[in-house]
Amino acid sequence: MLSQSARRTARTLPLRAFQTPTSPLQRRNISAYGYEQAKALTFTNYGEPPDVLSLHTHSISPPYGNLMTLRFLASPINPADINQIQGVYPSKPTFTTSLSTKDPIAVAGNEGVAEVIALGEKAKAEGFKKGDWVIMKGPGFGTWRTHASAQPSDVVRLEDEVREGITPVQAGTVSINPCTAYRMLQDFTPLCEGDWFIQNGANSGVGRAAIQLAKKWGVRSINVIRARDDKAKEEEMKQELREIGADIVITDAELQAQGIRDMAKQWTNGGREPIRLGLNCVNGKPAIAMAKLLAAESHFVTYGAMSKQPLTVPASLLIFKDIHFDGFWVSRWADRHPEEKKRTVEDVLGMTRRGEFRDMPVDEIKWEWESKGEGLIGKVKNTLEGYRDGKGIFVFGKT
Repeated sequence: MLSQSARRTARTLPLRAFQTPTSPLQRRNISAYGYEQAKALTFTNYGEPPDVLSLHTHSISPPYGNLMTLRFLASPINPADINQIQGVYPSKPTFTTSLSTKDPIAVAGNEGVAEVIALGEKAKAEGFKKGDWVIMKGPGFGTWRTHASAQPSDVVRLEDEVREGITPVQAGTVSINPCTAYRMLQDFTPLCEGDWFIQNGANSGVGRAAIQLAKKWGVRSINVIRARDDKAKEEEMKQELREIGADIVITDAELQAQGIRDMAKQWTNGGREPIRLGLNCVNGKPAIAMAKLLAAESHFVTYGAMSKQPLTVPASLLIFKDIHFDGFWVSRWADRHPEEKKRTVEDVLGMTRRGEFRDMPVDEIKWEWESKGEGLIGKVKNTLEGYRDGKGIFVFGKT
């Protein structure tokens, strides 16, 4: 029998310490007593990610009852994740001491896809099984980690037929940006085939999703991007958006130039094909310039504030054009409509499988068991400072 000290040591050693070099299980970090070894990017206080994030290692006990052990496959780095770490996002993370710390810590990240690798009998009774893929039901769970303990109420299961032909990166990035675009196009005003919508931030994840969804549904789009000093790069961006279905692509400078109303009339058959919806993630003067192109009784939906400027609405748009100014937050929508979220995710993944929806460019960040904290945090810092050609996404090795 093992002594008490030996048993304590065994709980913290990975399985490779107890296997022969040729064992097929040697990559799995699990103790002799079934404790899964996990790593997570965590923080104890709000602040700038490079200053407050650290890589924390802990153990997860074998699941029982309605508990499940998850192994993460892919977790993106979204602007909302950064804002949450900074403490300025409405949805707060979960601070806990359940990860073997004296003081409460929170795991960063809100979106991702994970695989069920072990589960208790009650979780099985709810329809879950080993090998299932799940996404988070809402924000605050913490997805920048290799493994987690969860309950069925924390996640949405992707049916086997839904995930068929889908990569972890595709599944891990479906629940925020594509869902935001999908619901804004569907839920605020009826858009008929041939109608127009206009959006800023068109090269963002939401913007790219909106272009493709609208194209599939027969709705045409006017897309605004930020003007660039490098005009060749600017034209390259415009062409990239045209290739995924954008009808018109202009810069924010062109949007605010004289003659834009005449141009909009040309695009919309003399105004007989109305622009019925505006999607705004920028704010400031460019957003109001966009709102002025909307037809009467249209909806202008704000889902972000990238410029950090206020949205100052002229009274004339309210009184004489009866423009409806709305807000949309996908986290609140998902909390209120969990079944609709599941259907939306399934629809987008179905389009992806059929080649009707193209992923936005991503920059895959490999997270292996041996990956160092400073390297992973450095990748978050690069995203914070905009040093990426695509969305940063942690892609986990088979730890």
